[in-house]
Amino acid sequence: MEITRTEILRRDWPGPSAVLALLKPITWFPPMWAYACGVISSGQPLSAAFIAAALGVLLAGPLLCGTSQAVNDWFDRHVDAINEPDRVIPSGRMPGRWGLYIAILMSLLSMAVASLLGPLVFIAALAGLALAWGYSAPPFRFKQNGWIGNAAVGLSYETLPWITAATAMTGLMPANPILMVGLLYGIGAHGILTLNDFKSIRGDSEMKISTLPVLHGAQAAARIACIVMALPQLTVVGLLAYWSLPYHALAVGGLLAVQMVCMRRFLGDPVGRAVWYSAVGVGLYVTGMMVTAFGLRYAALYPSLG
Repeated sequence: MEITRTEILRRDWPGPSAVLALLKPITWFPPMWAYACGVISSGQPLSAAFIAAALGVLLAGPLLCGTSQAVNDWFDRHVDAINEPDRVIPSGRMPGRWGLYIAILMSLLSMAVASLLGPLVFIAALAGLALAWGYSAPPFRFKQNGWIGNAAVGLSYETLPWITAATAMTGLMPANPILMVGLLYGIGAHGILTLNDFKSIRGDSEMKISTLPVLHGAQAAARIACIVMALPQLTVVGLLAYWSLPYHALAVGGLLAVQMVCMRRFLGDPVGRAVWYSAVGVGLYVTGMMVTAFGLRYAALYPSLG
């Protein structure tokens, strides 16, 4: 059978749909949401720094998060061949070493955009890229240990975007309350990342990737995930009350209470209900983030009342 030139080119170059699948737009939401929280919590009017806000959302989601997904898929292609053979690299839709090339190009583009937002944002972007590559690539490969790897992702997906956004909006290091809640929600995201590990226990065990479900078993890992998600939120509730933001504290506390009801159901079947709880519990979690951001904004705009 004759092979046409078009067919050869299709093998050598990834199509647009393959590139989009590699960058996984569905994963861009958490850092973009955290960046939006940072913008709001800064207390600055959006009109005062609209370009910074728009570029920052682009940087946090499609660029930095997209880069992390490309890096992860390239260095996880052997694991994915076991766990999820239909993914874009093991399925062959992303030919040759294009997964790696796209990860490098996206890293360079991320640095270029970050440089437009000032030196503090550029440094934060470099830290995010370092975590993204360190998470998946040797010799560090943080993801080999669930405690270290999930911490790296939580900080890069939640803490860094929140703090970076506040910095981009003001040109200054954020105030302590913003630093504190950004860090707390990044710590809580460690538990969210653990939820994603239940679907790949078999492949991770074979490849000796020590996720929390592999290290401690599904039931214990589920308990750890719930505790790690709940404690930072409980601390945020206390801080909001301490900062004289009782209504915001009550709202976040109410969202946490609903999460805890869902947690109980999740613990009854961690493997079977991990996807369900990831959808429901994480939705409540990120809603609490936004409530907290508006609380900090209120305190920044009305310091005599906050």
